[in-house]
Amino acid sequence: MEKVTHFVGQSLAFLDAVEQAGRAADLIRPVLVIGERGTGKELIAERIHRLSPRWDGPLIVMNCAALPETLIEAELFGHEAGAFTGATRARAGRFEEADGGTLFLDELGTLSMAAQERLLRAVEYGEVTRIGSSRPLNVDVRIVAATNEHLPDAVAAGRFRADLLDRLSFEVITLPPLRGREGDVEVLVEHFGRRMATECRWSGWPGFTPAAMAQLVGYRWPGNVRELRNVVERAVYRWGLPDEPIDAIQLDPFASPWQPAPMPTATKPARPTDDMATEPVAAPIAKDEPRDGHLTIALDDVCDFRSAVDAHEAAILRRALERNRFNQRATAKALGLSYDQLRHCLRKHGLL
Repeated sequence: MEKVTHFVGQSLAFLDAVEQAGRAADLIRPVLVIGERGTGKELIAERIHRLSPRWDGPLIVMNCAALPETLIEAELFGHEAGAFTGATRARAGRFEEADGGTLFLDELGTLSMAAQERLLRAVEYGEVTRIGSSRPLNVDVRIVAATNEHLPDAVAAGRFRADLLDRLSFEVITLPPLRGREGDVEVLVEHFGRRMATECRWSGWPGFTPAAMAQLVGYRWPGNVRELRNVVERAVYRWGLPDEPIDAIQLDPFASPWQPAPMPTATKPARPTDDMATEPVAAPIAKDEPRDGHLTIALDDVCDFRSAVDAHEAAILRRALERNRFNQRATAKALGLSYDQLRHCLRKHGLL
C-alpha cells in the first residue's frame, strides 16, 4: 500500500493537534505523541521534523515493538565487532544515524527497563555507547516518541521509568480517534474513494449511496484512518458498476461462511469430588444442522409460526449475500427481486 504523507481532515480536534505539532516543531525539544493505532502518529512525527530547523537532516524511524528485547539496545546504540554472537563487524545505532536530525521511536511503551535506562542517559546527556565499547559518543538528536498507551499508568505499574517520562514529555500531543473527528469521515471517504477510482481507471467518481455513507459514518472505526482507508478502497475495487454509486460495504474482510473453525482447546478433566453428583448427566440435544444445502430451523429457537418464517427469510438473505460477495444488485437478481425489494427486506431483518 502506498504510504500516505499528507493530512486530510477538517474537524477542530484534528486541526488543533496538527497546529500543536507545528508549534512544537520550532523548538528542538522532545515530543511525545499519544494516539490509538491508525491515528497518524508517524505523520505527526514527520511533520514536526519537516517544519523544524532540522528539516534537511535525517529522520530515522524505529519501531520498538518490532524487535526482540535482546536486539533493541544494539539497534538503538550500535555495537562493536565481537560484542555478541553474530556481531561480525561494528555497526552504528539509530542514534548515530539520526545525528543532526530526528529519531522517531514508535511504540515507546514496549521498551525494556534496561533499554529505558540507557535511553535516559542518551536523552539527558547526548551520549551513547555502543555495546562492547567503553568509549561514549556525542550525538545531537531530537527525540519524537509515540505510543498508544497512557504512560503515567505504566509508571504507576512499574513498567516505565518516571524520570524518562519526565524527559520526553516536554510537549505531549494527543491525537483524536476518528470517531471524535466530527465530519472527517465523509471527507476521508471522498478522498480515498477518488484516489482508488483513479487507480482502477474509472472515468469518473460516482461516490457512495446515502445508505452506504451512513453506514461508514455510523461505524466506530477501532482501526481509525488506516482501517477506513482499507474499507473504502476495498469497496471501490470490488464494485463492478463504475457509473453507479457504490452501495456495498464490507467492514470486516474476514467475515466468511468458510472461515476456519477455531482450534479445539484441550481441557483437563475435572477430578471428582464428594460434592459432585455421581449420576450420569444427559448429553445436550444437538440442534439441526444444514444438510445438502437445505436450511433447517430448530423449533426451540422460535416461539411461533411468524418467528419461524422471519428467521428462515433472514437466513436465506444472509446466504444469498455471502454467495454473491455482498453485492446487493447481484443478490437481488439471484433471488428474483428488484433492487428496492431486496433493500426493503434487508432493512426489515436488520441486515443493512
